[in-house]
Amino acid sequence: MLMENITSKEFEELKKDTKTVIIPIGSIEAHGPHLPLATDLYTIYEICKLIAKKIKVLVAPPLYYGLCRSTKPLPGTLSLKGEVLKALVFNLLSEFYRNGFKNFFILSGHAGGTHIAYLVDTAEAFIELHKDTKIFVADIFQLLKPVLEELNIPESDSHAGEWETSLVFYFKPELVKEGAFEDYPKFPKFRIVEDKEKYWSSGIWGNPLKASAEKGKILAEKLTEILIKEIKTLEEEGV
Repeated sequence: MLMENITSKEFEELKKDTKTVIIPIGSIEAHGPHLPLATDLYTIYEICKLIAKKIKVLVAPPLYYGLCRSTKPLPGTLSLKGEVLKALVFNLLSEFYRNGFKNFFILSGHAGGTHIAYLVDTAEAFIELHKDTKIFVADIFQLLKPVLEELNIPESDSHAGEWETSLVFYFKPELVKEGAFEDYPKFPKFRIVEDKEKYWSSGIWGNPLKASAEKGKILAEKLTEILIKEIKTLEEEGV
């Protein structure tokens, strides 16, 4: 069930047989000349919608924004501070907990390492205060790795490349534009650099030219299966 579409009365009713809340998180971030700025939100939110069609879960209204470090200088990227992201997600968890929910899936379409670290830290802080909760935190890239191997998509393809462009082709083909090309960042190892655009000006990390709607469909269906299995496993623990 998508929370944004239901009434207060319906919300109260669904709590009787719905155990898990999914919080989809994306980013507003440059994704090359061919993908929309909200790619990270669109991909994970559409996956959540597929899950909600198959099992009883509550999908929270999505959070469009995330912490974007490497792409921050690129046009259109809007990044939250880590402390702001943590406070916001912690607040959302608290509100759902107040409403009676104790199982949470924080699913991020944005796979930035610092962004994910803040989400994990948020979950750690929350579960320390509320020991009766169970929280799953993951990003779409990590979840898809087994599927990428099946489709022979290299692990070096991670942002606006083959798999991400394929998902947008599948979910929102009208938003895919011309101008895609293969590219990879050239950041110096272990260095924190201020002029990030010097090392990664395109916002592409992989080869979007190999993308297709057919691959996107496979990725979406496989990831839906993976997450449904994880949700059922979490819900059955301690039952």
